[in-house]
Amino acid sequence: MSTTLQRLSAVIESRKLANGGDPDTSYVSRLFSKGDDAILKKIGEEATETVMAAKDARVDGDTSKVIYECADLWFHSLIMLAQFNLTPQQVLDELGRREGLSGIEEKANRKLIEREKNGD
Repeated sequence: MSTTLQRLSAVIESRKLANGGDPDTSYVSRLFSKGDDAILKKIGEEATETVMAAKDARVDGDTSKVIYECADLWFHSLIMLAQFNLTPQQVLDELGRREGLSGIEEKANRKLIEREKNGD
């Protein structure tokens, strides 16, 4: 995992209320204090802003906003992972697991697993 992700993940983890995070002085702690819905709402907002930046980039050629908004989306996704006691490394491991798999094949495998789970 990149050192940037490691550092950022450690800072986010330190902002949890259980680790002494203070909602009065920390934006991340404030999000944690508001709970799942606030964090998930923020991810939805950032995802929409990322999509809009990408659409605008196709019109005006300025991709800097795509990077900026994508960074916001990743940041808030890291907060969500921490909220659920998950780590960026787990996401990277999942991406590694999928490496070399066809997206179509991977989706078919998920459907097969779901059918087996449901007894179909």
